[in-house]
Amino acid sequence: MNSLLLTVMYFAIAIIIVLVGLAIFEVMTKKYKDWDEVLNGNKAVALSISGKIVGICIILAFAIYNSSAITGTLIWGGVGVALQLVAYLLFELFTRKFSVEDQLHKGNMAVGIISFAVSVGLAFVIGASIT
Repeated sequence: MNSLLLTVMYFAIAIIIVLVGLAIFEVMTKKYKDWDEVLNGNKAVALSISGKIVGICIILAFAIYNSSAITGTLIWGGVGVALQLVAYLLFELFTRKFSVEDQLHKGNMAVGIISFAVSVGLAFVIGASIT
């Protein structure tokens, strides 16, 4: 297949998977609406969302590097979104002294930075495991 056509197809797949992933995360946050917080200048929420976007794209990049078919990228994209969701839930679970969601809503940049790092760091681990 023509490499330009493949690039456009992978680009479209990435946009779709990122949008689906963000929609799922939007449903997961009960106490606020992600994009309303961004519009209000909440940098902590923006960092958290950015980490999810970058994390999903890292996983997709590894999938593209290691897959001979577009279907592999689609499958790993779905797995990546699911594992990013698990990472977020575990982050919330293991921070017993505070609620990640509450702190992001309050604009706590420290929590936003850690949320970003969790998403990106685990994306590299997930991506590296794709063969």
